[in-house]
Amino acid sequence: MATTDPIADFLTRIRNGIMARHTEVRCPASNMIRNLARILHEEGYVNGVTEEVESAQGALVLQLRYAADKTNVITGIRRASRPGQRRYCGVGEIPRVKNGMGIAILSTSGGVMTGAKARHANVGGELICTVW
Repeated sequence: MATTDPIADFLTRIRNGIMARHTEVRCPASNMIRNLARILHEEGYVNGVTEEVESAQGALVLQLRYAADKTNVITGIRRASRPGQRRYCGVGEIPRVKNGMGIAILSTSGGVMTGAKARHANVGGELICTVW
């Protein structure tokens, strides 16, 4: 099934998986989705990311992470830039999510990175999503 916004589909699958208390979530793979999953894994929001080669496109499997008291590590995840309304930010405009307790993910000229890394590299770009 074709989607018009695969990033929003990816974020919604994660959000629905957390609400249903699943241990893992499957989603179609693409380079952007791989980068988003890599960042979520590096920042500690998911336990692991594996890739399954089912078809030419393949699929990513994310192991969702829960705290010791069975609460979600990801309490919120929101798409910022949409296909119909892109949101770009300069270095000084990169948002600080939940006063530093969350992350902003940007697509920059240096690749997909968190807001903190983009500030450190002194680059702006398209604000993809925020996670807290």
